[in-house]
Amino acid sequence: MTAESPLQAVWRALIRFEPEKIVPEIAVRNTLGFTLAVILGTVLSSPSTGVVAGLGALNVAYTDGRDPYLFRARRMLISALLSGVAVALGALSGHSNTTAVIAAGLWAFAAGMLVALGSTAGDLGVITLVTLVVFAAKPLSPLQAIESAGVAMAGGLIQGILATFLWTVRRYEPERRIIGEIYANLAKVAQDPTPAAKAPPMSRRISDAQDALAPLAKDHSTEAERHVFLLTQAERIRLSVLNLGRLRRRLARHAGGEAAAEALARILEQSALAIQWIGERMFATDKTESRNASLPPLAAELETFRNFRSAPGDTFFAALLRDACQQIDALRSQLGAASAAAAGTRTNPYPANSITGTDDSEPWRLRFEGWRARLTANLSLDSTVFRHALRLAICLTLGDALGRSMSLQRTYWIPMTIAIVLKPDFTGTFSRGVLRIGGTLAGLVIATVLFHFIHTGVATDIALMAVFVLLLRWIGPANYGIFVMAVSALVVLLIAVTGIAPAAVIAPRALNTAIGGALALLTYALWPTWERTQTSAALASMLAAYREYFHAVVRAYQGDPISAIEKVRVKGRRARSNAAASVDRMSGEPGVTSRQVATLSAILVHSHSFVHAAMAMESRLYRHRRDPVPAWMPAFAASAEHALADMESVLRHPHVPTRRSRLGEVEAHKPAHDSSALLEIESDRIRTSLRSLGEEIAKRNWL
Repeated sequence: MTAESPLQAVWRALIRFEPEKIVPEIAVRNTLGFTLAVILGTVLSSPSTGVVAGLGALNVAYTDGRDPYLFRARRMLISALLSGVAVALGALSGHSNTTAVIAAGLWAFAAGMLVALGSTAGDLGVITLVTLVVFAAKPLSPLQAIESAGVAMAGGLIQGILATFLWTVRRYEPERRIIGEIYANLAKVAQDPTPAAKAPPMSRRISDAQDALAPLAKDHSTEAERHVFLLTQAERIRLSVLNLGRLRRRLARHAGGEAAAEALARILEQSALAIQWIGERMFATDKTESRNASLPPLAAELETFRNFRSAPGDTFFAALLRDACQQIDALRSQLGAASAAAAGTRTNPYPANSITGTDDSEPWRLRFEGWRARLTANLSLDSTVFRHALRLAICLTLGDALGRSMSLQRTYWIPMTIAIVLKPDFTGTFSRGVLRIGGTLAGLVIATVLFHFIHTGVATDIALMAVFVLLLRWIGPANYGIFVMAVSALVVLLIAVTGIAPAAVIAPRALNTAIGGALALLTYALWPTWERTQTSAALASMLAAYREYFHAVVRAYQGDPISAIEKVRVKGRRARSNAAASVDRMSGEPGVTSRQVATLSAILVHSHSFVHAAMAMESRLYRHRRDPVPAWMPAFAASAEHALADMESVLRHPHVPTRRSRLGEVEAHKPAHDSSALLEIESDRIRTSLRSLGEEIAKRNWL
């Protein structure tokens, strides 16, 4: 990775297209929900009522997803309620400019703080903020405001019903799809295991799946337990596959190990077929077939591999073969259990040593306390989230006040544009500012032309709106420019339904959008939040999470429950994702040198090597026979944890003089040559990665 100029970073964001965010089924049902809400509102009352219902449906559409129905229904219901509150508060506050500006500013601060709870909460904050600003431009009486809020909530509920109406007849369909996709991607990993220089594959996907399936911990039906069990087995299979990939590469480098490495490659290919079959079974609707044709070839390959022998005296090669055989046997057992669960042939999907049979999901009270604690922790100027919330509130308040003091039409587009454009990071703000202005102008022109040539009545207007809703919910998530163009065209048509010609909207909306975008960019330029001030802390948090994970793995070798590893593993994944994203954002900021980015990228690479080694050590825990903990391991692990703690301290306090990492202690504790080859290899890899990490961090040229 090399440092980019600001223009290069913005250009990369402008042309970014993320096809994985395209979900046609969601786009279609969101379009149906919006169209149905507009039609019902128009038929039962008036075109204006239809517009309000459509806006409510559109707001809730942004919280739709493919996750389990319980999560989806809860999130969409909250979105509908908040949309109704935003409508009522906006319509009531609009009677006074002062009240409207204060209400918008306070809501903007709250929306900015919601970023601390995740992207979904942050998006919901922006959507409801835009709703409040729009309805504040048209004051209503208390009764009318309540009625409009009810209409908006009704439109949102229509959207929610369409997204969840199959809950009763296909209760576990989202969970089956999530598990099926996990195994489909896991099959690709088995075909081409990731090298240690790269981050462990599927980390975010598995973490998201664990979050999505968390409610199943309270559902003790056989079907729910089967899905939780399959997800746990997927995690174990991933560890085994990655470990076998590392052993294959090590065998290939050993003199005389080429044949064994080729045999191990064939075993991984057969494993990929078995994993793929499990994924296909989860997608299948007919569960009566219980064939298991993928496993016998794997068993045959295992018997072939057992026939390899090392040369006399080559104890290390013999240990390599022994570890590989034990890992293959563990993988075969894991695949067998997962295949039986996927085929629906296991009455009780939990074996005796399963770690998923307990109910450890968080009660709602504890989740609320966790959210409150996270928000409270960010109430400081040292927090990026707090600075973003404060910046958004100040800029939006100024923009709203400026618009209300001007004699222009539709000045609510100024604060609305600020809410959409202003983001916590440099690249996101400037790329969205450019795309917002360009996409708005394109949408205005397209909608006006289409309205001029196609408009024959309300029916054709609704049909055109449906087309643009489909576009913004289908292709829009993949590219922000397309999203903005579709939204702009849609708003023009929504206003046209109420009787205002599109031609009368083009000029004021274009002008106000440009003013709002310029204010957002100027505000960020005057008070920026540079990612480079946060990156070292993000890397320190990653090393801290890795240290906890490694500690849990070693404690499991010493007899602690294996289940203790799960939570710290998830914490490590999230910390790694945050650190990598921080380095990526920093690389696009002005003033960042290629040397800084190269050093930070090297820290990431060496940390990947460390965590791969720790994962390989964890994979050895899931064999049928648990070996006693080696005598050298506790002292080695303690010294490695101390070294990581020293590096973490340097990253958190780079300007405070500290001693170098205690790598000498790590070097002093080495395994005996007659111990496990896998543990010997991975302990050596841990020493190497810690040595390299210490060298890169000690340079301090990433400051």
